Amino acid sequence: GAVVLVSGGMDSCVTAAIARQKFTIAMLHFQYGQRTGSRELRAFHDLADHYRAADRLVAGLEIFPLIGGSALTDRTRPIPPGRLRRREIPDTYVPFRNANLLSAAVSWAERLGAERVFMGAVQEDSSGYPDCRREFFEAFNRVISLGTRPGTKIRIEVPLIAMSKAEIVREGNRLDAPLHLTWSCYQRTDRACGKCDSCLLRLRAFREAGEIDPIQYLPEGQSR
Repeated sequence: GAVVLVSGGMDSCVTAAIARQKFTIAMLHFQYGQRTGSRELRAFHDLADHYRAADRLVAGLEIFPLIGGSALTDRTRPIPPGRLRRREIPDTYVPFRNANLLSAAVSWAERLGAERVFMGAVQEDSSGYPDCRREFFEAFNRVISLGTRPGTKIRIEVPLIAMSKAEIVREGNRLDAPLHLTWSCYQRTDRACGKCDSCLLRLRAFREAGEIDPIQYLPEGQSR
């Protein structure tokens, strides 16, 4: 079997569709103080229902709001306007988040006897987050081999890592992934803002794929 990390966004939705082709999947979601946590949680349960996950787990990581340092978890820091050509790491980066998520996912996978942990990380269109690079996941696989029981064969798979967002949209449509159930916006839970990095990346992806994004945006955001 496989544990699939599912934020509720487009990338994790398509990753779950890929994992389900070969494995029985258990789905894992984290609430870590992110602004749109309630909406992401709803998307997670909708996706777990859709994929008939063999097991599902929602866990909290309260340490991130305590640490701060990210506009996603610190309400006193505004979500920066999206800028697709940005070179510096944006303020929405949560310090070393993926290492924490993966550590917990590997713990659950080891307890379940799973062989894989899937994560929907994307290197090209990841806003420059350092923990979305292929080298990071390769290094983490070495950590797993050293830090788990002898005979454990868990490996992290990141099937979207080399794809563009437009390619992910096309792959999702090919696999009949329920992209209408997903949520990507960093700052709103009713209708997507269309202005943050995550919304801009998603809107561009659907546009380049020649598709219409099925979620609702604020009127001024939809045209971007």
